[in-house]
Amino acid sequence: MKKFAKRYQPYVWLAAFAVATLLSFAIGFDPGKTVFTNFRVSVFELLSFVPFLFIIVGLFDVWVPKEQIQKHLGKESGIKGMFLVVLLAMLQAGPLYGAFPVAYVLYKKGTSVRNIFIYLGAFSSMKLPMLGIEIGYLGLEFTLARTLISLPLFIGIGLLMEKYLESKNFEVLNPGEAVPAGAKVPNRA
Repeated sequence: MKKFAKRYQPYVWLAAFAVATLLSFAIGFDPGKTVFTNFRVSVFELLSFVPFLFIIVGLFDVWVPKEQIQKHLGKESGIKGMFLVVLLAMLQAGPLYGAFPVAYVLYKKGTSVRNIFIYLGAFSSMKLPMLGIEIGYLGLEFTLARTLISLPLFIGIGLLMEKYLESKNFEVLNPGEAVPAGAKVPNRA
């Protein structure tokens, strides 16, 4: 029974959501209808955004040489690498889940852990379209203050995570590589 429950757990949740949605519409439960409407909008947004994202990430993966990424964003990149990942994050648009495939490809090509965390932090709160909206609603002074507080925090988090993961001998698998249970994970190369 446990094996069955573990194997089909995602489908159970999906079925429970479908049943709850149908019941909401059948009995006129407005919060349930709202949840379904929000879910539908999110799914359509996801389906309209993700395929193009994966095409762009795939082209980046193929066209940009690993050596260039390692040189400019790798462990030895220093402040220049931090500046470049912040600039990359600021120039992008889209929801946060769009940053994770880019971060994965950057990491796979040799970007330092520090710069990956800085990129994700900057992407989450420093995109130019978002800064423009923030300036319009909250003013230039607030936006500058928030940005000048956020950026050092992201850099600090990146540095701390790099140190922490080095102390844990953080290593990553190459894509498609399988490792038996209990085996030592190979270095990425």
